[in-house]
Amino acid sequence: MKPTTAAAKLGIYLPAAPEEFQTSSITRDELDAMRADPPAWLVELRRNGPFPKDVAAQKLGVSRSGLVRGGLTEALTADQIGELIADPPAWLVREREIYRDVVAENARLKAARAE
Repeated sequence: MKPTTAAAKLGIYLPAAPEEFQTSSITRDELDAMRADPPAWLVELRRNGPFPKDVAAQKLGVSRSGLVRGGLTEALTADQIGELIADPPAWLVREREIYRDVVAENARLKAARAE
């Protein structure tokens, strides 16, 4: 598979991965091996980032679109995410409320469909 696909499956930001990972194709067995026994660089990326937008959004409790509306277009590190959580700017508070409302509405619709 392409490095982009492998990075997405591993939940890492591809430009932060080692050059050899970025430029070579990865087999399913290699991907499974990385999941089972991650190399040091993968452990470090998962711990400290930088994180791809979907992971950063999840850690902040907002949507990816919410990140963009908040002006965050670059990958964030764990320290940057921690700073935002510790002292949330107004846009983050607003986007969290929007995200909670959307999740609650989706749950309500799912429950209504199940009945």
